[in-house]
Amino acid sequence: MSEFTAAQATKVAEAQAILQEFNFDAERSNQRSALVLLALADVTPATAWASASGPMRGTTEIMNWVEEHYGVSYAPNTRETVRRFTLHQFVAAGLVVENPDDPKRPINSPKWVYQLTPEALTVLRAIGTPQAGAAMADYTAKLPGLVAKYKAARELKRIPVTLPDGSAVKLSPGGQNELLKAIIDEFCPRFTPNGEVLYIGDAAKKSDEVYEVKRLADLGIVLPERGKKPDLIVYMPDRNWLVIIEAASTHGPVDAKRHGELKTLFAGSTAGLVFVSAFPTRTNMRKYVDVIAWETDAWYADHPDHLVHFNGERFLGPYEQTSTSPLELDTEEGGDA
Repeated sequence: MSEFTAAQATKVAEAQAILQEFNFDAERSNQRSALVLLALADVTPATAWASASGPMRGTTEIMNWVEEHYGVSYAPNTRETVRRFTLHQFVAAGLVVENPDDPKRPINSPKWVYQLTPEALTVLRAIGTPQAGAAMADYTAKLPGLVAKYKAARELKRIPVTLPDGSAVKLSPGGQNELLKAIIDEFCPRFTPNGEVLYIGDAAKKSDEVYEVKRLADLGIVLPERGKKPDLIVYMPDRNWLVIIEAASTHGPVDAKRHGELKTLFAGSTAGLVFVSAFPTRTNMRKYVDVIAWETDAWYADHPDHLVHFNGERFLGPYEQTSTSPLELDTEEGGDA
């Protein structure tokens, strides 16, 4: 990193002072966080705070902007640091909002963006004017309410899901979670009656995962901390079946490669394994017909009463198991292919 020019150093120091007045801790008012604030305000060394514009920017765009205007180069592997240790806290404090243009944007979308709130932008534009002190005082006085306001807005965007046992969870908006809700609401009552949901992966917030570790361990399964887990696991105790479901909305279905990975992952299971690829629509499924693995099933949310069975003598049942007879589904109701 090159040394700051006098103009650059002045703006960085001003940004750090602003963050301190916003009551951020040392980590959130350090040089990195100050540069992120400058990028989100679009304040270059030659720009007056009164001209702060508050564009929507993604993490990579923020880092590129900082390099262009302040000469600080961040390695690609520091992107997560910027996101997790500055932007997340800015969002939590109500200083910044995520995806104001598309609140349901998938968490893994390259279009994910951040933007200063209108209230924060008002304060920044007052910096260096006689109104600066009053603007800051008004903002900090309202801060608890602003935080609650933006937190409530984020909560409203989350997807409520009621599990078969009656308990409720909320999944992050966008991505595959809309389809996961459809699987739990529509697939499970029809094809896994009385089933226990042992795992739901929420790609956005790992803390919100439904993950019955002990119940899975009782069935001989220990999921790795790293590596791709399935999207949904449902256990049917009356049949001793473990139904492993991939939500194929933002990624592919259970193809031959994934089938092999899942069989290895669940090799210790004392329950019979059933593999299902779930799609939002029948049209979407058709794109993958030639790659869906044999000895698996497919389901699509827009025709929830039907399953498509890919080869084999049994309907929605585990293969290589003799202790439990397969589920006898009406072929007219249960099979489209």
